[in-house]
Amino acid sequence: MTVAPIKGVIFDLFHTLTGLESEWSDLPWTSDVLGIDRRTWDELLTTRSRWRLTGEERDPHAIVRALAHEVDATIPDARIREATRIRIQRFRDSLMRIPGANIEALEIMRAAGLQLGLISNADVMEAAAWNDSPLAGMFDVAIFSCAVGCIKPEAAIYEKCLDALALPARECLYVGDGGSNELAGARDVGLATVFVSGVIADLWPDRVSQRLAECNHHVERVPEVLTLLGLQRSSNEVI
Repeated sequence: MTVAPIKGVIFDLFHTLTGLESEWSDLPWTSDVLGIDRRTWDELLTTRSRWRLTGEERDPHAIVRALAHEVDATIPDARIREATRIRIQRFRDSLMRIPGANIEALEIMRAAGLQLGLISNADVMEAAAWNDSPLAGMFDVAIFSCAVGCIKPEAAIYEKCLDALALPARECLYVGDGGSNELAGARDVGLATVFVSGVIADLWPDRVSQRLAECNHHVERVPEVLTLLGLQRSSNEVI
């Protein structure tokens, strides 16, 4: 099934354009360094720390300390500093190791004349390495929540991207893994949504069914979005 007419595609970043989280880096997860359950840590990051995502706090050590101490106030500062150092490097690694197939898909979309936007819920340390990523420069608009003071699924962050692209929502697709209720938020502002399930199926398989119910279209990998757009790879084979 193809979708048309589409003039712009807006992407989520982490767990959508990045690879499997197990392939992000050779370094351990932040939660493992801190000794915190991964699901508890994920909940803190996605639903209980708007303050860090909007840039209210911009000091990496202060961010990790506040998150860690919400779970266990006895975690020593030396461990928090080590976790902060590792987290910064881990996110840098994730932005350097973008799957080549995802980069190729973006290049094909750009060559077809589509405008590309990016919206990411990210704090300052998660977004710090963006300018060094192979993805940097591929987007007409790149919006990070810590720079604009609002987050997904709030309407304002989608509207900022659409305004910058100078496109109405009806002429754009929103592509993401569905974290932070981003698909529901995108649909609320009139965007057709594409759920990319590959990373989430590997990381949190129990979350896939709910996100399928929130999307207009479903693909497993980013290159499959080309099929929705009626585009072809350089091999001239439709994805």
